[in-house]
Amino acid sequence: MHPHKPHYDRHGGTDANKDFLHKISRERIDPPAITSGISTADLLDGVFLSYNAGRLREGCQLFVRKMLANNGTIGLALSGALTPAGLGMSCLVPLVEAGFVDWIVSTGANLYHDTHYALGMDLYQAGPNLPDLELRENQVIRIYDIVFDYENLLGTDKFFRTLCRGAAFQQTMGTAEFHFLVGKYLAEREQQTGVVGKSLLAAAYRCGVPIFTSSPGDSSIGMNLAALMLEGSLLRIDPLRDVNQSAAVVWDAKASGGTSSVFILGGGSPKNFMLQTEPQIQEVLGLAEAGHDYFLQFTDARPDTGGLSGATPSEAMTWGKVDPEKLPDSVTCYIDSTAALPLLTAYSLTRHEKRPLKRLFDKFPELTLRLETGYAQTRAGRIE
Repeated sequence: MHPHKPHYDRHGGTDANKDFLHKISRERIDPPAITSGISTADLLDGVFLSYNAGRLREGCQLFVRKMLANNGTIGLALSGALTPAGLGMSCLVPLVEAGFVDWIVSTGANLYHDTHYALGMDLYQAGPNLPDLELRENQVIRIYDIVFDYENLLGTDKFFRTLCRGAAFQQTMGTAEFHFLVGKYLAEREQQTGVVGKSLLAAAYRCGVPIFTSSPGDSSIGMNLAALMLEGSLLRIDPLRDVNQSAAVVWDAKASGGTSSVFILGGGSPKNFMLQTEPQIQEVLGLAEAGHDYFLQFTDARPDTGGLSGATPSEAMTWGKVDPEKLPDSVTCYIDSTAALPLLTAYSLTRHEKRPLKRLFDKFPELTLRLETGYAQTRAGRIE
């Protein structure tokens, strides 16, 4: 035996060895044969056993069994071009209406493209290998394998400029307040056309679900608001109000004895904005808290590049973003959100009954007051 290497005795398993195997194991791999007509939920529970399929099953079960349990508060972070692909109307609207999503942080782009559908504009399936120069010459816009008429952009731009010139918008507001007001008009448009359920913004308005945008200038919505500023518009977006309102949502969920969960599609700025609520509460405001209780992410970003999009829940835990005691309940599934989200939506709607709507937007005054009161108490004891 090499003097500097330990010797591992290889032999038939003892009872102690078998006990160890059972300790680290879950269920035996013995899936049923797939038959015609099997439900999505049964397929996930019975056949998605290992590798990223296993993580997807664990994520769906975490969402239903723990994140939705006991009326916990669930935040959804939304990045990537999901609404252009129809995932707003097929997945996000049903989740919001079922009470499975209580607050949202989204890229502005997802909300801008969501508006196309509320306005009755069409987007089309195509292919990823199209002649882009010909598309440009024919006034066609491409998002990978989605195509639509350039007029969609011009019409949506005109809608936002016309709407936001109105008296109701001539004030300073946070992005949640802005999106709620936009959602009100889109919901009215859906009612007028008789096509309800196409717009996430409209559904969020009807259900009282606040939608924040962490980078309000980084989308066509922000570009049009900037143009209105050149006209003399009094509309101003206050991102610091967003920081306090989002932290107030999480603080209330935890201080009330409930749970706070994050469901992250993709990564980027929405992921960070949602997770930073806990460092805001603990580090900046000095309130006693431990972190979000449950963490579920669908992403294609790797952790080894050091970027936030691929940062693991364990790394987030070191910042106070995730409760260390709940870390074993965190699930990261390396999969395209466009494949995973429809499966999770079908699974959760099958395995869990609808929940009462929290209507957190309506509660912002009391939630922020509670946060202000807590901060005033800790600040009084600080030496700065």
